[in-house]
Amino acid sequence: MSGRPLPEPPRAWQRMLSGRRLDLLNPSPDDVAIEDIAHGLARVARWNGQTRGRHAFSVAQHAVLVADIALALDTGLSRDGQLAALLHDAPEYVIGDLISPFKAALGLDYKAFEERLQAAIHIRFRLPHPLCSDLRAAIKRADRIAAYFEATGLAGFAEDEGRRYFGPVESLPEALELALRQLDPMAVHRAEAAFLDRYTALVST
Repeated sequence: MSGRPLPEPPRAWQRMLSGRRLDLLNPSPDDVAIEDIAHGLARVARWNGQTRGRHAFSVAQHAVLVADIALALDTGLSRDGQLAALLHDAPEYVIGDLISPFKAALGLDYKAFEERLQAAIHIRFRLPHPLCSDLRAAIKRADRIAAYFEATGLAGFAEDEGRRYFGPVESLPEALELALRQLDPMAVHRAEAAFLDRYTALVST
Protein backbone atom coordinates (compact mmCIF):
# COMPACT_ATOMS: atom_id res chain seq x y z
CA MET A 1 0.00 0.00 0.00
CA SER A 2 1.25 3.46 -0.89
CA GLY A 3 -0.20 5.13 2.19
CA ARG A 4 -1.67 7.88 0.10
CA PRO A 5 -4.87 9.37 1.54
CA LEU A 6 -8.03 8.49 -0.30
CA PRO A 7 -9.45 11.33 -2.37
CA GLU A 8 -12.35 13.17 -0.80
CA PRO A 9 -15.71 12.57 -2.45
CA PRO A 10 -17.00 15.43 -4.61
CA ARG A 11 -18.61 18.21 -2.59
CA ALA A 12 -22.39 17.81 -2.60
CA TRP A 13 -23.42 20.72 -0.40
CA GLN A 14 -23.92 24.40 -0.99
CA ARG A 15 -23.04 27.21 1.40
CA MET A 16 -25.92 29.64 1.79
CA LEU A 17 -25.59 33.33 2.59
CA SER A 18 -27.41 32.69 5.87
CA GLY A 19 -24.41 30.54 6.85
CA ARG A 20 -26.26 27.25 6.46
CA ARG A 21 -24.74 24.37 4.53
CA LEU A 22 -27.37 22.51 2.52
CA ASP A 23 -26.59 18.91 1.64
CA LEU A 24 -27.97 18.56 -1.87
CA LEU A 25 -28.14 14.76 -1.78
CA ASN A 26 -29.84 14.55 1.61
CA PRO A 27 -31.34 17.98 2.33
CA SER A 28 -32.29 18.63 5.95
CA PRO A 29 -35.21 20.89 6.88
CA ASP A 30 -32.91 22.44 9.51
CA ASP A 31 -30.74 23.84 6.71
CA VAL A 32 -33.64 25.47 4.85
CA ALA A 33 -34.18 29.19 5.52
CA ILE A 34 -36.77 31.51 4.01
CA GLU A 35 -34.21 34.28 3.51
CA ASP A 36 -32.06 31.93 1.40
CA ILE A 37 -35.10 30.88 -0.64
CA ALA A 38 -36.18 34.48 -1.26
CA HIS A 39 -32.64 35.59 -2.13
CA GLY A 40 -32.13 32.71 -4.54
CA LEU A 41 -35.52 32.79 -6.26
CA ALA A 42 -35.25 36.53 -6.86
CA ARG A 43 -32.08 35.81 -8.84
CA VAL A 44 -33.43 32.88 -10.88
CA ALA A 45 -34.92 33.89 -14.24
CA ARG A 46 -38.06 32.28 -15.60
CA TRP A 47 -38.14 31.32 -19.28
CA ASN A 48 -34.33 30.99 -19.34
CA GLY A 49 -34.19 34.78 -19.25
CA GLN A 50 -35.93 35.10 -22.62
CA THR A 51 -38.39 37.79 -21.49
CA ARG A 52 -38.97 41.44 -22.27
CA GLY A 53 -38.05 44.24 -19.93
CA ARG A 54 -35.07 45.74 -18.13
CA HIS A 55 -34.99 42.93 -15.60
CA ALA A 56 -35.35 39.17 -15.73
CA PHE A 57 -38.74 37.86 -14.68
CA SER A 58 -37.82 36.01 -11.51
CA VAL A 59 -39.18 32.87 -9.91
CA ALA A 60 -39.80 34.94 -6.76
CA GLN A 61 -42.16 37.27 -8.63
CA HIS A 62 -43.81 34.29 -10.31
CA ALA A 63 -44.34 32.60 -6.93
CA VAL A 64 -46.20 35.61 -5.55
CA LEU A 65 -48.37 35.68 -8.69
CA VAL A 66 -49.26 32.01 -8.30
CA ALA A 67 -50.23 32.60 -4.67
CA ASP A 68 -52.44 35.53 -5.80
CA ILE A 69 -54.11 33.45 -8.51
CA ALA A 70 -54.67 30.45 -6.23
CA LEU A 71 -56.43 32.67 -3.70
CA ALA A 72 -58.51 34.36 -6.41
CA LEU A 73 -59.68 30.95 -7.66
CA ASP A 74 -60.53 29.82 -4.12
CA THR A 75 -61.16 32.71 -1.75
CA GLY A 76 -61.43 30.20 1.10
CA LEU A 77 -57.93 28.82 0.51
CA SER A 78 -56.25 28.18 3.85
CA ARG A 79 -53.10 29.88 5.06
CA ASP A 80 -51.23 26.61 4.51
CA GLY A 81 -52.63 26.38 1.00
CA GLN A 82 -51.46 29.90 0.19
CA LEU A 83 -48.04 29.17 1.69
CA ALA A 84 -47.75 25.98 -0.35
CA ALA A 85 -48.57 28.00 -3.48
CA LEU A 86 -45.90 30.58 -2.61
CA LEU A 87 -43.35 27.79 -2.09
CA HIS A 88 -44.36 25.63 -5.05
CA ASP A 89 -41.12 26.38 -6.94
CA ALA A 90 -38.93 26.83 -3.85
CA PRO A 91 -36.44 24.06 -4.81
CA GLU A 92 -35.35 26.31 -7.66
CA TYR A 93 -33.43 28.48 -5.20
CA VAL A 94 -30.88 25.66 -5.34
CA ILE A 95 -31.40 23.94 -8.68
CA GLY A 96 -32.51 26.85 -10.87
CA ASP A 97 -35.52 27.04 -13.14
CA LEU A 98 -35.12 24.44 -15.85
CA ILE A 99 -37.63 24.78 -18.66
CA SER A 100 -40.05 21.86 -19.00
CA PRO A 101 -38.47 20.34 -22.14
CA PHE A 102 -35.10 20.15 -20.38
CA LYS A 103 -36.67 18.55 -17.28
CA ALA A 104 -38.21 15.91 -19.52
CA ALA A 105 -34.83 15.25 -21.13
CA LEU A 106 -33.11 14.83 -17.74
CA GLY A 107 -35.69 12.29 -16.63
CA LEU A 108 -36.51 10.74 -13.26
CA ASP A 109 -33.23 11.40 -11.43
CA TYR A 110 -33.84 15.14 -11.63
CA LYS A 111 -37.44 14.71 -10.48
CA ALA A 112 -36.36 12.59 -7.51
CA PHE A 113 -33.79 15.21 -6.49
CA GLU A 114 -36.34 18.01 -6.78
CA GLU A 115 -38.85 15.99 -4.75
CA ARG A 116 -36.40 15.40 -1.88
CA LEU A 117 -35.67 19.10 -1.66
CA GLN A 118 -39.37 20.01 -1.82
CA ALA A 119 -40.05 17.56 1.01
CA ALA A 120 -37.40 19.22 3.19
CA ILE A 121 -38.90 22.63 2.43
CA HIS A 122 -42.43 21.51 3.30
CA ILE A 123 -41.26 19.96 6.56
CA ARG A 124 -39.30 23.11 7.47
CA PHE A 125 -42.43 25.25 7.08
CA ARG A 126 -44.79 22.71 8.67
CA LEU A 127 -46.65 21.86 5.49
CA PRO A 128 -47.79 18.32 4.74
CA HIS A 129 -45.75 16.35 2.25
CA PRO A 130 -46.91 15.29 -0.16
CA LEU A 131 -49.66 17.88 -0.46
CA CYS A 132 -53.17 16.52 -0.85
CA SER A 133 -54.23 15.95 -4.44
CA ASP A 134 -56.82 18.76 -4.42
CA LEU A 135 -54.25 21.34 -3.27
CA ARG A 136 -51.67 20.09 -5.76
CA ALA A 137 -54.24 20.44 -8.54
CA ALA A 138 -55.22 23.94 -7.39
CA ILE A 139 -51.60 25.10 -7.35
CA LYS A 140 -50.95 23.52 -10.75
CA ARG A 141 -53.99 25.33 -12.14
CA ALA A 142 -52.76 28.68 -10.77
CA ASP A 143 -49.25 27.95 -12.05
CA ARG A 144 -50.60 27.23 -15.53
CA ILE A 145 -52.59 30.48 -15.57
CA ALA A 146 -49.52 32.45 -14.49
CA ALA A 147 -47.46 30.72 -17.20
CA TYR A 148 -50.02 31.69 -19.87
CA PHE A 149 -49.83 35.38 -19.00
CA GLU A 150 -46.06 35.31 -18.65
CA ALA A 151 -45.67 33.51 -21.96
CA THR A 152 -47.94 35.84 -23.93
CA GLY A 153 -47.01 39.05 -22.13
CA LEU A 154 -43.28 38.65 -21.67
CA ALA A 155 -41.86 35.60 -23.47
CA GLY A 156 -43.01 36.21 -27.05
CA PHE A 157 -45.76 33.58 -27.32
CA ALA A 158 -48.74 34.40 -29.53
CA GLU A 159 -52.18 34.11 -27.88
CA ASP A 160 -53.01 30.89 -29.75
CA GLU A 161 -49.65 29.38 -28.74
CA GLY A 162 -50.33 30.31 -25.14
CA ARG A 163 -53.71 28.60 -25.21
CA ARG A 164 -52.23 25.53 -26.90
CA TYR A 165 -49.45 25.01 -24.36
CA PHE A 166 -51.03 26.37 -21.19
CA GLY A 167 -54.75 25.83 -21.70
CA PRO A 168 -57.72 28.17 -22.13
CA VAL A 169 -57.84 31.56 -20.45
CA GLU A 170 -59.90 31.34 -17.28
CA SER A 171 -62.12 33.97 -15.72
CA LEU A 172 -60.33 35.95 -13.02
CA PRO A 173 -61.17 39.04 -10.95
CA GLU A 174 -60.86 42.09 -13.18
CA ALA A 175 -58.08 43.76 -11.18
CA LEU A 176 -55.98 40.59 -11.11
CA GLU A 177 -56.43 39.92 -14.83
CA LEU A 178 -55.41 43.50 -15.60
CA ALA A 179 -52.27 43.09 -13.47
CA LEU A 180 -51.46 39.82 -15.26
CA ARG A 181 -51.84 41.47 -18.65
CA GLN A 182 -49.48 44.26 -17.59
CA LEU A 183 -46.68 42.23 -16.05
CA ASP A 184 -43.49 44.18 -15.48
CA PRO A 185 -40.44 42.23 -14.31
CA MET A 186 -39.21 43.52 -10.95
CA ALA A 187 -35.65 44.37 -10.03
CA VAL A 188 -34.00 41.67 -7.92
CA HIS A 189 -34.28 43.53 -4.61
CA ARG A 190 -37.98 44.27 -5.17
CA ALA A 191 -38.80 40.66 -6.10
CA GLU A 192 -36.96 39.39 -3.02
CA ALA A 193 -38.81 41.86 -0.79
CA ALA A 194 -42.20 40.98 -2.34
CA PHE A 195 -41.63 37.29 -1.70
CA LEU A 196 -40.53 37.86 1.90
CA ASP A 197 -43.40 40.27 2.54
CA ARG A 198 -45.92 37.69 1.35
CA TYR A 199 -44.32 34.98 3.47
CA THR A 200 -44.33 37.22 6.55
CA ALA A 201 -47.98 38.17 5.99
CA LEU A 202 -48.96 34.51 5.79
CA VAL A 203 -47.04 33.24 8.80
CA SER A 204 -48.15 36.13 11.00
CA THR A 205 -51.86 35.42 10.49
